[in-house]
Amino acid sequence: MNHQPFEEWLLNETSLTPEQKRELDAHLRACAYCAALLETALVLRSAKMASPAEGFTDRFRVRLAERKLEDRSRRVWGGILFLIGGLGFLAWLASPSLLTFLSSPANWIAGIVEWGIYLITTLQAMSQAGEVFLRVLPGFIPPFAWMVIVSTFAGVGLLWSVSIWRFTRASQGV
Repeated sequence: MNHQPFEEWLLNETSLTPEQKRELDAHLRACAYCAALLETALVLRSAKMASPAEGFTDRFRVRLAERKLEDRSRRVWGGILFLIGGLGFLAWLASPSLLTFLSSPANWIAGIVEWGIYLITTLQAMSQAGEVFLRVLPGFIPPFAWMVIVSTFAGVGLLWSVSIWRFTRASQGV
């Protein structure tokens, strides 16, 4: 016996056409399972909802506020420990360079000048390589491929911004 449409009609409490009501009544007379399902649904609908104990909502609000405070405190202490651990690890990694840097003013002045020159020459080399790359690249890629590449980047950018927007929204629930 096929119970599927009748079970859905009984469980979802959908409004039925007169023909569907006749089919359901005929099926309920023939099928003990669906008749028991209907009787169970009627009993469940007629049951009265239990009211909460005295002061339940107040206790719930107090516990919720305490839990939020505990969570916030835990996040703050976790962030502080993470920051201290990260700074300690960074200091440990940088300690050989820092000791050399702080040992003699001449060494650290020379180091700063050397680093500045390195930074400037690296930026110049990267800009020249980028210019050559941008001058040569358009000849190798057809316009349709450029359109696909630009559309892909636009789609990824849109997806990224929508994802950030969805994930950073404030929760509306309790």
